[in-house]
Amino acid sequence: MDKTKRVSFLCCFGIKTNGLSVKLLSRSFPLNQNQPLHVIIAMTLQAFHGSACCFRSHLLHFSSSTASSPPFLASRRFQSCPSTRKSLKLNCSSSGNNGDQVKAYSIPGTGEKAKDPIFGLAMGSGSQATGDRFRWFCVESGSADNPSVILIHGFPSQAYSYRKVLPVLSKDYHVIAFDWLGFGFSDKPQPRYGFDYTLDEYVSSLESLIDELAATKVSLVVQGYFSPVVAKYASIHQEKVRNLILLNPPLTAQHAKLPPTLSIFSNFLLGEIFSQDPLRASDKALTSCGPYKMKEEDAMVYRRPYLTSGSSGFALNAISRNMNKDLKRYVEDMQTILKDKNWKVQTTICWGQRDRWLSYDGVEDFCKDSNHKLIDVPTAGHHVQEDCGEEVGQLIRGIISKRTKI
Repeated sequence: MDKTKRVSFLCCFGIKTNGLSVKLLSRSFPLNQNQPLHVIIAMTLQAFHGSACCFRSHLLHFSSSTASSPPFLASRRFQSCPSTRKSLKLNCSSSGNNGDQVKAYSIPGTGEKAKDPIFGLAMGSGSQATGDRFRWFCVESGSADNPSVILIHGFPSQAYSYRKVLPVLSKDYHVIAFDWLGFGFSDKPQPRYGFDYTLDEYVSSLESLIDELAATKVSLVVQGYFSPVVAKYASIHQEKVRNLILLNPPLTAQHAKLPPTLSIFSNFLLGEIFSQDPLRASDKALTSCGPYKMKEEDAMVYRRPYLTSGSSGFALNAISRNMNKDLKRYVEDMQTILKDKNWKVQTTICWGQRDRWLSYDGVEDFCKDSNHKLIDVPTAGHHVQEDCGEEVGQLIRGIISKRTKI
């Protein structure tokens, strides 16, 4: 049995001045004493590698700076994707390979440096918008000559949640997963300094990102509370979406409210403190909504952004507030979109029946009324791709392959 030691870590607002940090709270958890944290993260990301495919990861860089890149990735400039189908050459290994950069979603504002809302001090680089474009972390697998499938994680999660799905789909498709702004290893600018984490902004930023990732029609797979955002994008760009697959989306009026585990991050002061705690922001948020039991190596990947910068907590706090404010409107909009007779996008809903956040009541009725196929996944919870990754991959593959042939 490997020796472990208790390693204390400091969660802070990311406020730094003259080398000092403002301490909020501290916790401890086991780490392998013989390996630095960035090596552990790089090794766990290798879990993406499947025996049937070559996995690549990518930092879509929307600026020339690499200061806040994950330690296992270096970056270089890459102009926007050409119209011909070409691999994005998204690479990753523990030794640190080059990634590529593309341009998308302009950063608005004056370029003023972000300051913390309490003390007015300049914040760390993780909370700053870099250059004139945002950086997105993405992973890619499969041949770029095949039809494109984009996997979109929920709230709160990362592209890493699809690590078991990518190898299944990449046999026949060009698969890309990404971290939303504010999550994982993508940019997390301080609210009011370029990105406020509103649902409307997420729709606009998704449009810009997909324009860079795919030149032709794509199939979109989205999980959880970001489903209404993706449905809104699809309604605006039906001509670009071949399939829309929703994994445990908030479909009914009962679903239009965040569960206490997530809504607490929006609370004044208490939410700001809890959002800086990796064990609450990642571990509890991922494991309290279903049967998912997280392995330590996976937990380290999810904790990593919260361990390295307070910007992740600030983003989580802002997103939670906006979700509480606008989720009801977006769920109602999604209901209207999916029931519209002019809706042309082939839509399927996959439902993990052990979801502790979203009730199954009303889901069957909604799918019947909207004439969309419903596929039950009995052993999965809210994060379907975590509980039954390979099974979900096969389901997605079957859905897309049938409709590609039609």
